[in-house]
Amino acid sequence: MVDIRIKVGDITLEKVDAIVNAANASLLGGGGVDGAIHRAAGPELLAACQTLGGCPTGQAKITGGYRLPAKFVIHTVGPVWRGGERGEDLALASCYRECLRLAAEKELSSIAFPAISCGVYGYPASAAVAIAVSTVREFLQRHQAPLQVVFVCFKQDMAALYRRQLRALL
Repeated sequence: MVDIRIKVGDITLEKVDAIVNAANASLLGGGGVDGAIHRAAGPELLAACQTLGGCPTGQAKITGGYRLPAKFVIHTVGPVWRGGERGEDLALASCYRECLRLAAEKELSSIAFPAISCGVYGYPASAAVAIAVSTVREFLQRHQAPLQVVFVCFKQDMAALYRRQLRALL
């Protein structure tokens, strides 16, 4: 069964097996979701990230959750929007697939995603949401793991975009 949920809230408070960090390529913290996750997880997260050697766009790496309610943090680097003609859609879809692949490898039952690349990376929200929902749904239909995916939105208007997109695919 495909279990996709959408909620407004703070991803650092999610009681799931893994939360996804929309990170920069260094994985050493930054602004937005990345900074919030690093602050909430504590200095152990930074220490763990320092051993990973960064992460290319479209890929993902996993660490412990440390002081977070989530057991793990899956770090992924979304594409910077450059007009849509430089493979941004493929890179963004890869972020979601790679995070889900890591979750499945670890046999996790739940994962929470932020809106990857929609902040300072400038990805148009409606296009990013369409990619996120369709990629996650396709992965879950093929792999049946993780069992639950939560899209955690910072604002109500973003959650409304996710809900519309999910309804359109059902």
